[in-house]
Amino acid sequence: MAESEDLFLRAKHRTFSGLTEDAEREWTGPFCFIQAADPQLGLMKAWKDGDCDGGGDEWAEEVELTKQAVEAINRLRPRPRFIVLCGDLVHAMPDTPFRAGQERDLKEALRGTDPSIPLVFVSGNHDLGNTPTPSTVQQYCSAWGDDYFSFWVGGVLCLVLNSQLFYDASACPQLKAAQETWLEEQLSRASCSSTEPKPKHVLVFQHIPLYLKSPEEEDDYFNLQTAVRHDLLDRFKKAGVKAVFSGHYHRNAGGLHDGLDMVVSSAIGCQLGEDIHGVRLVVVTADDIVHRYLSLEQISGRGMDEDLRKLLQA
Repeated sequence: MAESEDLFLRAKHRTFSGLTEDAEREWTGPFCFIQAADPQLGLMKAWKDGDCDGGGDEWAEEVELTKQAVEAINRLRPRPRFIVLCGDLVHAMPDTPFRAGQERDLKEALRGTDPSIPLVFVSGNHDLGNTPTPSTVQQYCSAWGDDYFSFWVGGVLCLVLNSQLFYDASACPQLKAAQETWLEEQLSRASCSSTEPKPKHVLVFQHIPLYLKSPEEEDDYFNLQTAVRHDLLDRFKKAGVKAVFSGHYHRNAGGLHDGLDMVVSSAIGCQLGEDIHGVRLVVVTADDIVHRYLSLEQISGRGMDEDLRKLLQA
């Protein structure tokens, strides 16, 4: 990119520079990408201190974990087509004291990413606030690019969504309506029989999972409300969405229901369960989406597992 800052601002005008439909709409064979979530600089210290609302004044651990992830991903062969970070990039909420420093240090860690691997950013509740406003959304977009957009990779259509607008848009109803209109256009086009060539697959990336284990589970802080969840599930299935990738839970979860795979990945940063700091390696073939969560130690030490590598050679 011409300017180093452009690395973080490639999502503009609801598309992504270098991964456009014109350039990438044709299926060119299997490929892989990395899905990661919740580096959330500052949460590890805040969690240890028992002050997740006001704490988080140190984030060296998360910086080192992010650098470790970047170095391991850079060594992968074949090289991933992109890295998508599914939200909660930092822990400090908008307009709080540690925000600027956390964003600065995360960007510095991510600048080590091989320039041939685009970085795709997804907004989380800590990036926008639990109840986002037009101001907090604009702050996010100024730092990380659009909060929702589409991009194409090798014939696969990818939709990045602002899930906080599904969760609580009470302070920005117009922004919610705008995303809804845009999303309906994207899903209608994906499912339209006259669209040629049709996407080989349709993938969705958002921070908050539709569900953790089952579409019928009770509402929780870590999932979307039942009515919203079922509405999105119905629309996604009608449009042929193959998988939804998310974070937020800081544990691995999810499951396949009626042909749609809800993939919930644990964190690069703070773990809230029994999982280990890691990322998810995703292989896209003509017929399937195969994914595996790998700890940072695993991906650093052994790279890509042989069975996944063989899928890419098919």
